[in-house]
Amino acid sequence: MIKKFIRKILGVKDAHNSSEPEILGPEQHGIDPKMVSSNAVRVTSTLQEAGFEAFVVGGAVRDLLLGVKPKDFDIATNATPEQVKKLFRRAFIIGRRFQIVHVMFGQDLLEVTTFRGSAIDNAPKDEHGRVLRDNTFGSQAEDAERRDFTINAMYYNPATQQVLDYHGGIRDIRAKLLRIIGQPETRYREDPVRMLRVVRFAAKLRFEIEPTTNAPIAVMAPLINNVPAARVFDEMLKLLMSGSALACLLQLRKAGLHHGLLPLLDVVLEQPLGFKFVTLALEATDKRIASGKTVSPGFLFASLLWHQVLEKWNAYQASGEFPIPALHIAADEVLESQTEKLALQRKIGSDMRDIWAMQPRFERRNGKNPYKLLEHVRFRAGYDFLLLRCASGEIEQELGDWWSAFYEADETVRAEMVTAISSGGAASKRKRAPRRGTRHEEGAEAVEAADDDGFEGDELHAEGEHEGDTAAAPKRRRRGPRRKRGEGGAPDTAPTTPTID
Repeated sequence: MIKKFIRKILGVKDAHNSSEPEILGPEQHGIDPKMVSSNAVRVTSTLQEAGFEAFVVGGAVRDLLLGVKPKDFDIATNATPEQVKKLFRRAFIIGRRFQIVHVMFGQDLLEVTTFRGSAIDNAPKDEHGRVLRDNTFGSQAEDAERRDFTINAMYYNPATQQVLDYHGGIRDIRAKLLRIIGQPETRYREDPVRMLRVVRFAAKLRFEIEPTTNAPIAVMAPLINNVPAARVFDEMLKLLMSGSALACLLQLRKAGLHHGLLPLLDVVLEQPLGFKFVTLALEATDKRIASGKTVSPGFLFASLLWHQVLEKWNAYQASGEFPIPALHIAADEVLESQTEKLALQRKIGSDMRDIWAMQPRFERRNGKNPYKLLEHVRFRAGYDFLLLRCASGEIEQELGDWWSAFYEADETVRAEMVTAISSGGAASKRKRAPRRGTRHEEGAEAVEAADDDGFEGDELHAEGEHEGDTAAAPKRRRRGPRRKRGEGGAPDTAPTTPTID
């Protein structure tokens, strides 16, 4: 009785339950075999025909039990990585902490892992207890013990259509409960990313976190700082593209896990304007994912970090810096501070810079400026970003409405719209009284005049940094007291389908 009480307090399953699985047939689990990937069946059958055990495992089984078609299928087997690699033509062993095999069928990638052993006491760890390398193989029961949550520790055999459940995962699925396997403090210390995963699963599946599983998170949250930045970035990307991004971020704040990930996000979410902007961006992302559309990571992170850029941009302008250079500096500072924590890939950072750089260009609607901007390779992303700014109340809705009309109009109507804007601008300039000033002021006016005559597009990045463009940017040339940059590569025609990619 006492042992049972202690195990209940610690959240540990009985030894009997963890060593002998509950076997569920098709009538009991209700999985539709048609939802199982044909390539997953091919991998498991190939391994089984070679004399090995092989099962679909983890999140794929969880989703199948929930009646959701899995996006990815992971395979668990008692074959070693080398034995798996020999059975498939396109197979690659990867991983340091634990070796796995990627098996490719065209563009379809399946991850094959060898059953992990339970003996990790001698595995290399850092000073905080995080496991650094672990290539100990074991039995299926030991592998189940090593998995993070009960709902991810079930094994499905496509050949027999049986589910093997070692830790009551199917009961927790039916109860909509998220429970960690083993003692929570130990499991979080072994791999602090599990704290991010529990938040993501709870928000995505709309499950409750079991109290014993949830209790240590607030205290152990700082351990996230010891995880390599690349792993944290991968987990954050999964979180933002889970289809429940807003719920995940709010859950992160509630659990105290947002510190060190997006350090200033908490401040932004406490400001009405910033909270509305981020909310609109994440809601739009969730809708796109729900409808099966793609989402650009660059757009996501550009949205999350925009108000940090905006705050610095306004501050530099208030101190006397010109708008475009001020935007350069603000973007650089924000990206540098975030790259240290999230290991943002250069391609994503380049996309973010392009989206931010286009925003002041939307205000220049005279001459050839609108046509050049319409041809930008990432116009649609910048345009969608502009609409978010309008919807959140940051800028006037009139600007977004004008660009929506211009984007949808034919060439004749576009010419009329630009003429109307240009005429209004010319009239206002004729009424302006001539000014005398210092050489610096005259230089600034010359820049404004050059911009009004033909703004060619200041890029937010230094020359040579932008690796994502389809064509290299032309060399910069002198125009007035500062240098101008030409367009950095554009398609022949403007995009015709809405996308934030």
